[in-house]
Amino acid sequence: MTTELLIAGKNAGKIWECSNSVKSVVWKTERTGAPGSLQFTIVKSGDLSFAEGDTVRFSVDGRLQFYGWVFTKSKNRWGEIDVTCYDRLRYLKANAAYNFKNQKAGDIIRQIAEDFRLEVSFVADTGYAIPSFYRSDVGCLDIIGEAVQQTLLNTGDIYVFFDDGDGLALKRPQDMISDAVIGERSLLLDYTYKTDIDSQTYNSVKLVWPNEQTGTADGVEIHDPATVARWGLLRLYQQLDGDVNAARAESQARAMLGTYNRRLRTLSVSALGVPGLRAGMMVRMLVPGLGDINLDQYVLLESVTHTWENSVHTMDFDTMAI
Repeated sequence: MTTELLIAGKNAGKIWECSNSVKSVVWKTERTGAPGSLQFTIVKSGDLSFAEGDTVRFSVDGRLQFYGWVFTKSKNRWGEIDVTCYDRLRYLKANAAYNFKNQKAGDIIRQIAEDFRLEVSFVADTGYAIPSFYRSDVGCLDIIGEAVQQTLLNTGDIYVFFDDGDGLALKRPQDMISDAVIGERSLLLDYTYKTDIDSQTYNSVKLVWPNEQTGTADGVEIHDPATVARWGLLRLYQQLDGDVNAARAESQARAMLGTYNRRLRTLSVSALGVPGLRAGMMVRMLVPGLGDINLDQYVLLESVTHTWENSVHTMDFDTMAI
């Protein structure tokens, strides 16, 4: 395994290859709501001089893992510098106001990217135009995340918004399947298997929206009698805005019920590292006798943390519902 850590200093006009001076590197990604980050500890030597805003590129065996910018530095008396870098999604934490009409998630991403002067890579066509979408004084990353969530609730299709190193990207997990297999005889070090109906499980969905003619609220509720009898009533209540009618609301409620009406099974895994594996990707897991199931399927990764230290690469990840 060969690692390469390049730091490009804008003021110095130089690029330093720092892999031999780095004690550890940690790369983190989340499927939603957060930029990718790279943290490393470097020992200052030679003419190394970099500042906030300088670019960092980290590769393993010639394959890009992370591209981003220095945001924080802290140095101790021994010359060790702790550095935190973020990718393009960090710039989308800024608040803004947008009013979109009949725009797809990809259209929203392109518009916001243009406003913030950010490069765009591959953006999938979701096929679903959000009828009305107005947000004010909200973080742009949250705006895009909500657009992607509305696409999921109305189509059943999951999309992942992330920085692929070349620019902002929107892809389906099934288009980002790893060829690795993680199991008891392949890379797996440890795991925790959890089942629950306590978080993100709902067997009733109630949607309401204002009726301007009557001055009251209209609503629709869809529930599953079988799981209500088994678990009790677990209701998801949500207010809708924009152009809403009963048929559209009922369709959305049924889609939401199909997404949330299940016992949640999740895995937290420690394993030997697979370069390039990031949140939003799918990887095959093979763990017989997991508990109530024999796991042999592709899982969607909710968060992934890679660590490179002392020439050893390990990773920890959490899965979405399996």
